[in-house]
Amino acid sequence: MKQAPEISVVAPCHNEEGNIPALVHQIVAALTPTGRSFEIVLVDDCSTDGSWALLQQLGAQNPRLRALRFEYNCGQSAAMWAGIKAARGGIIITLDADLQNPPSEIPKFLAALDGADCVCGSRVAARAKGDNWVRRVSSKIANAVRNKLSGETISDAGCCFRAFRRECVAEVKFFKGAHRFLPTLIKMEGFRVVEIPIAHHARQAGRSHYGIWNRLFKGLADLLAVRWMKKRTIRYKIAGRINE
Repeated sequence: MKQAPEISVVAPCHNEEGNIPALVHQIVAALTPTGRSFEIVLVDDCSTDGSWALLQQLGAQNPRLRALRFEYNCGQSAAMWAGIKAARGGIIITLDADLQNPPSEIPKFLAALDGADCVCGSRVAARAKGDNWVRRVSSKIANAVRNKLSGETISDAGCCFRAFRRECVAEVKFFKGAHRFLPTLIKMEGFRVVEIPIAHHARQAGRSHYGIWNRLFKGLADLLAVRWMKKRTIRYKIAGRINE
C-alpha cells in the first residue's frame, strides 16, 4: 500500500481553468523545499470550462495531483468537504483556487501549527491596502455579524486559507455554507485555533463567485444554525473512573 503523505493541500475549483496550472505550480514550489511529503487534491465542482480536461492532463504529468469531479454543481462547501474527506495527509491545508491567497505562504501555516491545532489566515490587514471600499465594508460587516451572533473572535471567517490536523474535522458535521464557519466548528470539538496575517492578491483569471449578497445575507441561516449548535453542545468533564 502506498504510504500516506504528511500534507494534503485541498482546493475546490469551479471554472478556474486560467488559474489551475499556476496554482499547482505554486503549491509544489512552496512545499518541495520543506522536504515533507505532500499531495494536492483539487475538486472540480462541475466546471463548464476546460478545468476537468486540464486536470486530467496535469494529473498525468504529476502523480502528486489527485482530482475529483462532481456530476453536478454542489457549491463550495460540498467541494471543500469532498476534498477534505479524500485527503490522506495528517495535516490538511485548504485554500481557494483563485490565487488571491498565495500558496507561497503555506510554510507560515505549517510553522504556526507547532502551537495550535488549526491555523486560519486573516486578510484584514492586506485588504485594507488593496480592496475597494465596497469589499472592505461588506467583509467587515459580515465578520462583525458572524462574531456577534456566534460568540466568535475570528477576524476573517470567510478566508478559506487554513491548515489543521486531520483529527480536527474527524467529528465535524459539515453542511452547506459550513466552510465559512469551520474555525468555530473545530473550536467546538475542543481544538486550539489561531489566526495569522496573510497576503491578498487581485484575481488574475476567471470570475469571482461572490458579491455583497453572498457576504452579508446568504449565510444568515447558517450563522443562526451555528449559534444554536454552540448553545446546545453537550459539555462534561469526567471526575473519576472505575475499572478502566
